[in-house]
Amino acid sequence: MFKIGDFSKLSRISVKALRYYDEIGLLKPVKVDHGTGYRYYSADQLPRLNYIIALKYLGLSLEEIATLIKDSLTPAQIREIFMIKRAELKQRLNEEQQRLTRVEELLKYFTKEGTMPDYQVTVKNIDPQTIASIRAVLPTYGDVGKLFEEVFGYLGSQGITRPVGPTLFIGHDPEFKEQDVDVEIGVPIDKAIPGTGRVKIYELHGMEQAACTVYKGPYEDIGEAYSALMAWIESNGYQITGPDRELYLTSPADTSDPAEYVTEIQFPIEKT
Repeated sequence: MFKIGDFSKLSRISVKALRYYDEIGLLKPVKVDHGTGYRYYSADQLPRLNYIIALKYLGLSLEEIATLIKDSLTPAQIREIFMIKRAELKQRLNEEQQRLTRVEELLKYFTKEGTMPDYQVTVKNIDPQTIASIRAVLPTYGDVGKLFEEVFGYLGSQGITRPVGPTLFIGHDPEFKEQDVDVEIGVPIDKAIPGTGRVKIYELHGMEQAACTVYKGPYEDIGEAYSALMAWIESNGYQITGPDRELYLTSPADTSDPAEYVTEIQFPIEKT
């Protein structure tokens, strides 16, 4: 048998780690001297310890490892644990690949232009949310404010004075139009209320992948941000799969200065 210090040298695992493995039941010493408190290990325990180290290298937590090395586990149960870990690693790899792609894009842009791009693009998941909504065909985009006034007026009659998140706009036209625009506005709510002939209460679907950028400034100058976002979508091998959305992070309800308006533009996308 080996004292814990000698076993530490033999296994190349720190004494601190061996003591912790003992505490959580992962690797118990074969003997503990109750007089001195010394822990003793056997060379026969090295295969088990090496298995623990190998599983830890794969990214499994100590709790997961403790479950895996139980003698009571069936092969099917062990296989399921590894399948879950494989899915987690694939997801992490995909996320890191997306980060790497974005870094390469920024590096390429900076090398060419000598400065960072005005609009940073991120791809993210958008959760579903319950909204109070009006969809209508309006003479111009400048008339959208009237729809918000109408929705907030109705919500006030139902005892709702504040939205539970940023208000939003959805453009339903398949192409840009200056007149007779098909638009929808939404106000997030968390209270069950009835709708009307004009105001619809429903769960707005989420987006599995959305290309998003943030624009700061007056609404009449937002076209440049749209152009930058759509150019990014095309150059990165994506296609648009549905209506765009504008999320009003800072709006006229928050400031009277249009230069301080902050809007997030979102496009649902998928790889071509």
